[in-house]
Amino acid sequence: MKKFIIPILLLVAGVSSAQVDTSASSFSISGYAEVYYAYDFSNPDDHNRPSFLYSHNRHNEFNLNLGFVKAAYVADRFRGNLAIAAGTYMNANYAAEPGVLKNVFEANGGIKLSKNSNLWLDAGIFASHIGFESAVSKDCAVLTRSILAENSPYYESGAKLTYITGNGKWLLSGLWLNGWQHIQRPDGNNTPAFGTQITFTPSSKVTLNYSTFIGNDKPDEVKQMRYFHNLYGIIHLSDQFHMTAGFDYGMEQVAKGSSDFNTWYSPVLILKYDLNDTWSVAARGEYYADEHGVIIATGTENGFKTTGFSLNLDCRIRTNAVWRIEGRLLNSEDEIFTNRDGDATNSNTAVTTSIAVSF
Repeated sequence: MKKFIIPILLLVAGVSSAQVDTSASSFSISGYAEVYYAYDFSNPDDHNRPSFLYSHNRHNEFNLNLGFVKAAYVADRFRGNLAIAAGTYMNANYAAEPGVLKNVFEANGGIKLSKNSNLWLDAGIFASHIGFESAVSKDCAVLTRSILAENSPYYESGAKLTYITGNGKWLLSGLWLNGWQHIQRPDGNNTPAFGTQITFTPSSKVTLNYSTFIGNDKPDEVKQMRYFHNLYGIIHLSDQFHMTAGFDYGMEQVAKGSSDFNTWYSPVLILKYDLNDTWSVAARGEYYADEHGVIIATGTENGFKTTGFSLNLDCRIRTNAVWRIEGRLLNSEDEIFTNRDGDATNSNTAVTTSIAVSF
């Protein structure tokens, strides 16, 4: 899949890539499937993991997290992608979308605006310009997503203008969006949303990114403007040792027209070490603070203030297939979780394993 999808997806999603060959047209069909089993030690009766987790979120059952089939077309001045998907990830993340839109993973088209410059205008449904973790678990350092990634947009719809410098080191993008992870606007919402992205890749070992979002996620009559910043760096310290550091900071008006804002923030650090061509290990530490429940509402005294630790082991069976297992511990300042006996507790522990295959 990487041969066909990744160069296209990197450009469409707003990630720098200078390797796309658009000298001749090409059409490709590809696919991806990830099956998983997660065991949450709180043993929830409804088999749902905590509500702020949207990937690998079913307990004690074998299930499909994400599977899709994708058609991609690339020509000298045009490109397009269409991917139809299913899985528990789609059920959770696309729950607010109507009808068949619940199964549209990607659908976009683009036109190159300059013959001599890498300047593209794309429109449709595409991967979010925010964050370093995507819905495709196989391409992420850790099996499950961080709280930061789970609670910022995975996908978005609208139009975007993207420019990549001739040396491939800088990507600049401006976006006009339908909102914060929306294909179809919420009823009563006519407020345009905007985004920006700047990616600097000085070498193959370093990627630095800054993305923003400005918009309103509510009906206009109760409009509360949201301002969001996402920063991350991916550094390959050696051929085997890799580090990813990210930080999110958001602000939303307390009420329509108010000059006061509720804020939330989240730092995350991921370290990965390749033992050899087959095995690798990774560890993640994270913290998410949303005292006023803008993104994750708890109804508790201190709101959502949660620390997370993950330890991950990967076995690359083939270049297009990987088996993974991860242990994850979440610990909150307030008792926002439920234990095996149904009592409130401030911690949650789970083990997840998956097999992901692309073609």
